[in-house]
Amino acid sequence: MASSLQNQGSITYLTQREAAEIDEILMGPLGFSVDQLMELAGLSVATSMAEVYKPSEYNRVLAICGPGNNGGDGLVAARHLYHFGYKPFVCYPKRTSKPLYSGLVTQLESLSIPFLSVDELPVDWSNDFDILVDAMFGFSFHGAPRPPFDNLIEKLVHLNNYKQRQQKSPVIVSVDIPSGWHVEEGDVNGEGIKPDMLVSLTAPKLCAKKFSGPHHFLGGRFVPPSIAEKYKLHLPPYPGTSMCVRIGKPPQIDISALRENYMSPDFLEEQVEADPIDQFRKWFDDAVAAGLKEPNAMALSTTGKDGKPSSRMVLLKSVDKDGFVWYTNYESRKARELSENSHASLLFYWDGLNRQVRVEGSVQKVSDDESEQYFHSRPRGSQIGAIVSKQSTIVPGRHVLHQLYKELEEKYSDGSLIPKPKHWGGYRLQPERFEFWQGQQSRLHDRLQYSPQEINGKQSWRIDRLAP
Repeated sequence: MASSLQNQGSITYLTQREAAEIDEILMGPLGFSVDQLMELAGLSVATSMAEVYKPSEYNRVLAICGPGNNGGDGLVAARHLYHFGYKPFVCYPKRTSKPLYSGLVTQLESLSIPFLSVDELPVDWSNDFDILVDAMFGFSFHGAPRPPFDNLIEKLVHLNNYKQRQQKSPVIVSVDIPSGWHVEEGDVNGEGIKPDMLVSLTAPKLCAKKFSGPHHFLGGRFVPPSIAEKYKLHLPPYPGTSMCVRIGKPPQIDISALRENYMSPDFLEEQVEADPIDQFRKWFDDAVAAGLKEPNAMALSTTGKDGKPSSRMVLLKSVDKDGFVWYTNYESRKARELSENSHASLLFYWDGLNRQVRVEGSVQKVSDDESEQYFHSRPRGSQIGAIVSKQSTIVPGRHVLHQLYKELEEKYSDGSLIPKPKHWGGYRLQPERFEFWQGQQSRLHDRLQYSPQEINGKQSWRIDRLAP
């Protein structure tokens, strides 16, 4: 997920000359090849688009690619968009015979991505595409666009008029420079393309100051410190492993309009495991294999004697036929509520798979030996943290926690055993009911419930489908 830099005025914007110089340095003394930079740029464009326009709603993409490096960025982006789940089409009117570009074409053709000539493009783009990628001209372009690009730009301008009349129209994503704009002065006469998203590469060019669309992203995560220092570049930091970062504040969102049209494989009664623990393990393994962050995170909901529920996220640490185990402070609010009412529920949510699992049951403390064994398997820093934190109590400030931590860290710096606090240990929820949920199109979600039943004196699980 891309973060954002709120203060747009603090960002460095490049002149056309500076942008050209940086490219020369990257591909000269710094040893980058043009295909390396193009690959990173195209990936940045695709990931920026995926941040905002989900393939479940914006699936059909037309990438309009020019003859130069900007067009190459568009070809690379189309390839990545295909692997992200979009359905790309490519319009590439002025092909070059250079091996780099012919190789990109071959890669797209091997994925059966359709190439459309200008004559094959539909008359009304609004009906056939959800996203239009403007990858015609970059920062090195001079003069007036020539055929057929002049007409293609006019088509994009015409779509802006559709939007002004509040008619259905595909969104426009421009790569680095909206085609037809002056690199430094922007849309000089006010009659150019007005993209919904601009993906600046390396650093924003001066024309980006005139961009007024809702989504401005920066991509091209390859600027070394030497260039940043030489050109005094002030750029937003890329979060985590992301290839893009939002510039400026995200647009105001109508919360009521936020929705996802889920697309998932069938989840049928005859396909599931008879034992819900086995089914849980199957889905949990899928979440791990999908690389989802903290797949063992679960919402734990408890209720004390006052009947007021409370929820918080905790981490699952083991699961077996006896139930689900997590560890915490026995003097916390959740512990107090569990001592008053042992019934609780767990909720796992795996966004990337459109799945959630609800588990309800009664909770008991695990044995001291089990808690002791797990406590000493934790990193020493986490062991010290468990002693420092009197969970859910009021503290004067963060500095108090840091001071206590520092004192204990010093005390046990010799590597001696850190004793488990008496107020810390594990709980086990013994499941009495499960529900496996999987999102489907048009809100016709799958919900399979497991509840205990007795047949001929033997305990088993009954599986029922619930209405979504």
